[in-house]
Amino acid sequence: MDHTDLYINGRWHPGAEGARFDVVNPATETVLASVASAEIADANAALDAAETAMKDWAARTPRQRSEVLRKAWELMTARLETFAHLITLENGKAGADAMGEATYAAEFFRWFAEEAVRADGILTHAPASGARIMVQHKPAGLAVLITPWNYPAAMGTRKIAPALAAGCGVIIKPASETPLTMLALMPLLEEAGVPPGLVNVLPSRRTGALVDHMLHDPRVRVVSFTGSTGVGRKLLHSAADQVLKPAMELGGNAPLIVCHDADIEEAVAGTMLAKMRNLGEACTAANRIYVHDSVAADYTRRLSAAMSELKVGDGSDPSVDVGPLVNADTRDKVAGFVQDALAKGARLECGGDIPAGKGYFYPPTVLSNVPETADCVHDEIFGPVAAIQTFQDEDDAITRANATEYGLVAYVFSRDMKRALQLCERLEYGMIGLNRGLVSDPAAPFGGVKQSGLGREGGHEGMLEFMETQYISASW
Repeated sequence: MDHTDLYINGRWHPGAEGARFDVVNPATETVLASVASAEIADANAALDAAETAMKDWAARTPRQRSEVLRKAWELMTARLETFAHLITLENGKAGADAMGEATYAAEFFRWFAEEAVRADGILTHAPASGARIMVQHKPAGLAVLITPWNYPAAMGTRKIAPALAAGCGVIIKPASETPLTMLALMPLLEEAGVPPGLVNVLPSRRTGALVDHMLHDPRVRVVSFTGSTGVGRKLLHSAADQVLKPAMELGGNAPLIVCHDADIEEAVAGTMLAKMRNLGEACTAANRIYVHDSVAADYTRRLSAAMSELKVGDGSDPSVDVGPLVNADTRDKVAGFVQDALAKGARLECGGDIPAGKGYFYPPTVLSNVPETADCVHDEIFGPVAAIQTFQDEDDAITRANATEYGLVAYVFSRDMKRALQLCERLEYGMIGLNRGLVSDPAAPFGGVKQSGLGREGGHEGMLEFMETQYISASW
């Protein structure tokens, strides 16, 4: 690995205290690299660098910032295979899935290159007072970005690109399991024209103390986090002390509803995408599958056949469809969900056994007749397990789908567009996949309701998360 140190002010640093930690290949359980672990002094250096760099960056014209982001997209697009390979090594996902993430990650640079020039304000005439109302959007300030291990490229670019488009400097803290991809992105950003100090990367095993320190620095005005709801709550507590702008993309418990009139082939294909993208290690993964009783047998048979055909193995093998889970704890948690469901009356349709040998593998698994008391109904599985329940009444399906503290994404499959849209409007979720198993798109506002988060990433809204609205009242 070319870069395993901290990236501060455009240079590589071993860290103030020289501490390091290992990054492990989940397919082989071998050490990929030893990475520097940031401490408080490193965070202070990064904040100083970002503060200095942001003064010039925020003063640049929107078009100048846009051109740098456009160049970043061009450079990353030319190197997709390199980034995909690195994603597979540290995260484990299969080659095609890793290439999909790398492509998706690069697209955020292109999208926000286009959005950088569209932070439109307004000028209007106040009806009562006669004053002019002038509204503009300004860079909010330094942003602390905290990303998860499941998308080591895309979750970083989804935050970095809008922050730079808005005119902000950033410090990014990647997940300890997968820091290599984000470190590898930094030379590319340098080549694109991002000035030294504007983007800083601080891998660390002391995440809690490091982030809490930065969130209490008065120069920091935005915190953007993707991860579990539990950690998100703690960050919100820390953010409250400085009244920071929080952008929180938190946990999910996505329902997938297959109506009686659904195109079953389309529903199975959509389920495979919603369930198996990134091996189910995604907050958007279909977690609870509700199938109308009249089509449940056909749907279950077809889904089980499709899941059984997937080849499990090291993602670096191009013939492999399903790589390993990220670590042993994740694999064991998934196995525990399956055993719990079976003990409570679920039926195993395929999969369900941890293979022998090295690597954190778990096979694609389908469970039918899953009871409402099963743990996997109430918690994110975060693995390749499809848990099927049935329903007869759509009102009951909606009630069960909404019976969770989460509200990130839901999926609906039906040929009747009018009724399908009515169902979508009744679902308490920030995003709906209607007759498709993929909702993530740089051009769309990604985010949830209830305890699935605050704010939106992507779309026009994603850039505004890093801006403040200023209103000027004037008369002339």
